[in-house]
Amino acid sequence: MYMIESKEGAIICMLLALLFLGTWPAIMTLTERRGRLPQHIYLDYTLTNLLAAVTIAFTLGQIVLNLGTLATQYAWAFVGLSVTEVITASIAVVIGTTLNYFLDDRINRAEILFPGIACFLVAVCFGSAVYKSNEDDNKSKLQEFKSLENVSSFQMETNPANGLAQEKGSAAFLIELEKQRAIKVTGRSTIIGLAITFFAGICFSLFSPAFNLATNDQWHTLKHGVPKLNVYTAFFYFSVSAFVSALILNIKFLYWPVLGLPRSSFKAYLNDWNGRGWSLLAGLLCGFGNGLQFMGGQTASYAAAGAVQALPLVSTFWGIMLFGEYRRSSRRTYILLTSMLFMFTVAVAVLMTSSGHRK
Repeated sequence: MYMIESKEGAIICMLLALLFLGTWPAIMTLTERRGRLPQHIYLDYTLTNLLAAVTIAFTLGQIVLNLGTLATQYAWAFVGLSVTEVITASIAVVIGTTLNYFLDDRINRAEILFPGIACFLVAVCFGSAVYKSNEDDNKSKLQEFKSLENVSSFQMETNPANGLAQEKGSAAFLIELEKQRAIKVTGRSTIIGLAITFFAGICFSLFSPAFNLATNDQWHTLKHGVPKLNVYTAFFYFSVSAFVSALILNIKFLYWPVLGLPRSSFKAYLNDWNGRGWSLLAGLLCGFGNGLQFMGGQTASYAAAGAVQALPLVSTFWGIMLFGEYRRSSRRTYILLTSMLFMFTVAVAVLMTSSGHRK
């Protein structure tokens, strides 16, 4: 069984996890914006997410097995990829990292760790301001439209990432995107999306401390002589439970959809190959990203591994490159966006610097 021995190795794992965990939401958003139903996307995602866990368990973990993140998909549509990542990441870091600090017997340097958490809180404030400013920018763009016939007056440009013909960031682009995407958001209250986002943040904040307890048994729930789960076995069980719950929920949503989505079926899902490769890739990235996060956390502490929740650093990059987010926005939006990304960068550096070494 392979174990990370050094703090430097753990930090490398966490940086790779940050890259993977910040990329898979962008890939799922890409397929949804191309019109694929989120239930279909998530069913594909869960298959390869489990495959990644099995691969890690049998290779790095070398275990012999014996039988013994749906909410955010909908939130992205309502409030956007970047702001969803900002809010969920910040909730996860503030709650999850604090819990892990005490569960890990305070092996992190508190004088560094908690200022890092404070940086996340500042970043989420900037993120909220970015969202509000960008929304105001989009409203002013859409006010230029009196009817859909005005679209032809805008500059046309091919956008291979989304399959849209309008110039990224224009009002025409926003209207055509709304027509193409699976989840329609025009006229809907963002309160729904924000509520889902906060619920997702609470869930994200608790699974890392629960994983910490599973591998280190700080509450001494195991009977005498019963060995603790190693990180690979715990990760496998974690992924199996995620697979089962996601499978049940999404099959239910196929036949009883929410948020105005059309009704589907398991047969329709099997026949839907539009964007399937991207959905499967998203599951692999999330699975390997979570595995790397837990591997690094087991060595350098799960509190320090909370740094991988700085997903907006990666997801905002993909949002700009793939989806044209913040294109043709105001100077105020760009200043706020730069400030948010700077604070997340500082937070990641500070949290990783606080890393300890588990005895």
